[in-house]
Amino acid sequence: MSYIDVINQAATAQTQADKKKDSTRDIMGKEDFLTLLVAQLKNQDPMNPDEPTEFTAQLAQFSSLEQLFNLNDSMAGVTQAVSNSQKLSALGLIGKEVTYFDGTFAYAGGPMQLGYSLDGAATSVNLQIRRDGATVATLSGTELTRGNHFLTWDGLDDQGLPAAAGDYTIVIEAAAASGSIAAAPLVRSEVTGVDLEAGTGGLLFTRAGQVSVSEIKGVYEPVTGQEGQQQQAAEEPVAEETVTDTVADVVEDIISTDG
Repeated sequence: MSYIDVINQAATAQTQADKKKDSTRDIMGKEDFLTLLVAQLKNQDPMNPDEPTEFTAQLAQFSSLEQLFNLNDSMAGVTQAVSNSQKLSALGLIGKEVTYFDGTFAYAGGPMQLGYSLDGAATSVNLQIRRDGATVATLSGTELTRGNHFLTWDGLDDQGLPAAAGDYTIVIEAAAASGSIAAAPLVRSEVTGVDLEAGTGGLLFTRAGQVSVSEIKGVYEPVTGQEGQQQQAAEEPVAEETVTDTVADVVEDIISTDG
């Protein structure tokens, strides 16, 4: 780099600094207002001084201006405090499941909770899971009322084969009895980490992707382990053959006892 280039860069940097300084000078603060008021009093005509009412009005304007500056500073402090509180609260979401609107998700294997949100009653809802533009699996929604609804994708494609890990998209097709209906995809996933420096309130890392804390629509306790097995067992109907065999054993025991 030549000497002339160095001089030009220094001149450009100084010009930008001067422009920035001039832009800040365009904003009048309470010190500038008070300086103008004092200068006006010093330079008023002794033979025709300002009216007391006019001076009082100017003092009232200065007082209002100072209160507005103090209020602005207070609101900035409140905003910062709320943001810090949200970030600290986000730490408590680690290990929990959250729901949020998103048309894409990362898949690493196993069942996943995917859903859809309807703004009205629908006659049919189909949730298509696509990868690279091709439909991998299609789920039919049974809940057709307004609100948020979820389905469990077992991780299998339409041929019954395990889907490959990677990035997928969700496409919702909803039909209504009359007129149009809006439907938005939902993702439910476990939170694995939090970035407190990113975004307003922090950024969550889930098994399905990243989402801002402000975009979270719901928080749930994960159902895993023994609790999940108990819940699944409670939801599964008892096989008819098992009930018949149990009754037969009881009758046989009674007959043997009486004999």
